[in-house]
Amino acid sequence: MASNILSIGQSALSAAQVGISTTGHNIANASTPGYSRQVVIQSAANAQNFGYGYVGQGTQVSAIQRIYSEVLARQVVSAQSTSSSLATYHTQMVQIDNMLSDSAAGLSPALQDFFNSIQTLTSNPGDSATRQAALSSAESLVDRFHSIGDRLSALGESVNSQLTAGVNEINAYAKSIAKLNDVIEKSYGTHNSPPNDLLDQRDHLVLELSKLVKTTVVNQDGGKYNLFIGSGLPLVVGTQTFELTTANSPTDGGRLDVAYVANGKTTLLSPNSMSGGILGGLLEFREQSLDPIKNQLGLIAVTVAQTFNEQHAQGLDALGKPGGNFFAPPVPLVTQNVANAGNATITSQIADTRALTSSDYKLKFDGSNYTIARLSDNQTQTFASLPQTIDGIIIQISAGAMQAGDNFLIQPTVNGAADLKLVISNTAKIAAGAPVMSAANATTNTGTGSISGITVSTAYAAAPLGAPVTLSYNSGTNTLSGFPAGEAVTVTTAGVSTTYPAGTPVPYTSGDTIEFAGVKLQVTGAIANGDQFTLTPNTNSANGDNRNALQLAGLQTSSFMANGTSTYEGAFNQLVSLVGNKTRELQVTSKAENQMLTQAIAAQESESGVNLDEEATNLLRYQQAYQAAGKMMQIASQLFDVLLTIGRQ
Repeated sequence: MASNILSIGQSALSAAQVGISTTGHNIANASTPGYSRQVVIQSAANAQNFGYGYVGQGTQVSAIQRIYSEVLARQVVSAQSTSSSLATYHTQMVQIDNMLSDSAAGLSPALQDFFNSIQTLTSNPGDSATRQAALSSAESLVDRFHSIGDRLSALGESVNSQLTAGVNEINAYAKSIAKLNDVIEKSYGTHNSPPNDLLDQRDHLVLELSKLVKTTVVNQDGGKYNLFIGSGLPLVVGTQTFELTTANSPTDGGRLDVAYVANGKTTLLSPNSMSGGILGGLLEFREQSLDPIKNQLGLIAVTVAQTFNEQHAQGLDALGKPGGNFFAPPVPLVTQNVANAGNATITSQIADTRALTSSDYKLKFDGSNYTIARLSDNQTQTFASLPQTIDGIIIQISAGAMQAGDNFLIQPTVNGAADLKLVISNTAKIAAGAPVMSAANATTNTGTGSISGITVSTAYAAAPLGAPVTLSYNSGTNTLSGFPAGEAVTVTTAGVSTTYPAGTPVPYTSGDTIEFAGVKLQVTGAIANGDQFTLTPNTNSANGDNRNALQLAGLQTSSFMANGTSTYEGAFNQLVSLVGNKTRELQVTSKAENQMLTQAIAAQESESGVNLDEEATNLLRYQQAYQAAGKMMQIASQLFDVLLTIGRQ
């Protein structure tokens, strides 16, 4: 019986030793990331039947169990992925928001300064200093477009760098988890007990992986993890790993896409297939915000250049010559897919900025028909031949031919801000004057009528007046005649326009607006029968004519953007508002998701975390159990001594 007592004491002593070691292990790893609290699971040793009953044989340690909730762990992994994605997106958007909304570095001040200088030019069109100020402010506007465009491009390059780093980290985590899968499986097979610390290490790696990309864990028999990322792509299956990589976009060599490597084949992934985590946030930022913002800024630059050029071309410069381009208008960027089999060269040009959108387009050929898709809303149109005009852009084949399956990416405005340039450097080349002059016949006219407000449309420069035009008034019919042969005349009275066929006298009402051959004018006053008014081409604009400068200044308040509903500044302010609202939205949602992550981590910590006060209590409890077991063994030793003494007697 004494030996039985000694054995029981020894088992208690061993159990207490394990308890003290486990408690100390918990205390030592209280600050270790991913560590789960461990507890000793004890059970009674098999009792021995002595005839009169079963006598206990002490205790045994059944297992060292980690306190771990798979449900809570999955919640933390999911919340971590979403939180990292939103935080990354928000961080990127803050940079754009700060840049565009800056009152000094934004586009609005440069636009205002430019048109203020044009307005000043209207007051003194012949002054060289005033003209130089207009050119300087135009150069500043171009520089501002370049600055913002370059910073947006730099953000794109930063996304490329972060994608590469993120992909490398994901691959590294995948290999480490696969190795742990192997070791954990072997540990189960050898000892038939869970290697708790290895399990914690693997779970911690999974959590770190979820910061980079959405991660789904499937627990396989034998203790192995199968990991799936994004929309369900396998990354780790047991001890086998698959890799991600980055590859140049087939239609944009400066843009990196995420690709999946399996069985030696590399497949480009769509941004939607890599949701969640830092990678998902970066891809969503680039697709949903960076690209549209860059295109919208380019659209403003293209519209400013085209519309200003159109009006500038209708005027005369200080040398009496027709105005040319003021800005070098950016042209659409067309890139072919590197896998194209044909040798076609696709070109595109902007025909109408009023119809232009900020979307990109994709041209495909199926062997018989051409399909053009507007990528902003995936609207498609199919044609049997090219060229075609879509949303104000002309798309055509300038050389070669497309083969079935060939496709091209067309980006009308992506480089609008970066490619904008000022063409004019000579102040005399600013076309401030109008190409048409008017005069009443001072010798024969007896009425008080006069012509005012002469302007020309964007079509005038292509077909200017070749000779003077003399308009004559007939009081009997109350009509004006003498308009150029072959030209219809449109008369607007109180906002109502009526067009008269070529050669037809038109009725006269003081204050009417009359348009013909690209010329618009007003005739006012009481006209007498036979009065005549002569319109002549202006051959000398060096006399301080400011009529075209007035029209150039008026472009600032004209609605050329958003289908004719917004000005240049209005469009930019709308862009700033859009960016600001999106940034604020991300700030709110990111903060909310971070709070959910904090709560999920707190719930997991309350279940699996180490409580030092509790461990201190356990340490005292196991210490007392150890001392009691030692006392029991001491008593058993004393009993042995008594038995030996009796035996000697």
